[in-house]
Amino acid sequence: MRQRFSLARLLASTSLVAAVAMGLGGCTAMSKLSDVTGSVGSRAEAPPTDPARAVDVYGERYRANPKDADAALAYGQALRANGQRAQAAAVLEQATIANPGNKALLAQYGRALADSGNFQQAFDVLSKAHSPDNPDWRLLSVQGTALDQMGRHEEARSYYASALKIAPGDPGVLSNLGLSYMLSKDLPKAEEALRQAYASPRASARVRQNLGLVVGLQGRFAEAETIVKADLPPDQAAANVAYLKEMLNRSSAPKRTPVASLSQPD
Repeated sequence: MRQRFSLARLLASTSLVAAVAMGLGGCTAMSKLSDVTGSVGSRAEAPPTDPARAVDVYGERYRANPKDADAALAYGQALRANGQRAQAAAVLEQATIANPGNKALLAQYGRALADSGNFQQAFDVLSKAHSPDNPDWRLLSVQGTALDQMGRHEEARSYYASALKIAPGDPGVLSNLGLSYMLSKDLPKAEEALRQAYASPRASARVRQNLGLVVGLQGRFAEAETIVKADLPPDQAAANVAYLKEMLNRSSAPKRTPVASLSQPD
């Protein structure tokens, strides 16, 4: 296939950078709602699976006692899962004030700040959520994504390297590393990291889509098409392929539709 697109323009476009922000943080930053709600409900009660319903349930519990750390964690994560990023950050900020030093709250608050694009503040808050003598590899990876979004790619990769020392071969961290190289336009290294992530039996659909994007950016569309279609229903596969083809064939200013359509949340 002929390379009819401008890599520099694609990487500099607001739509692509916004998408990569979602892709970078998404692999590691978005924990499932049940991960933080187990201590809030009764043992016989399963957490709501619908994000909007979860906001209602945990919002009611939070409003009954805004200083309760578990209630704030559950409500903040429900808001994040429902796309209410600014509100999640506000709730979690107040919770950290009411519960100073609570590392679980600081971790979720930092993630909410990253969701909202407040990358420097997110990095600073996450630094307080763990320590060099007891690091959390998931938070190291999220800190890396924040640094990448601030253009500090070499520094970001040192955080991914530290995360991989604790969790060798983790596909989410490797995917973040690959997208870091993509942001700095080093596509061969981006592909190398994403290939490693893709080889993991724990690789998510997002990892596969990130690899497809990087392969496509190098002009190998047929291979990218095969990758983005993997493990998807026919309608979703066709939509992903159509969008990928449209993006890679652009030679002028790209549309504002986010590339994140290729990278659905886990």
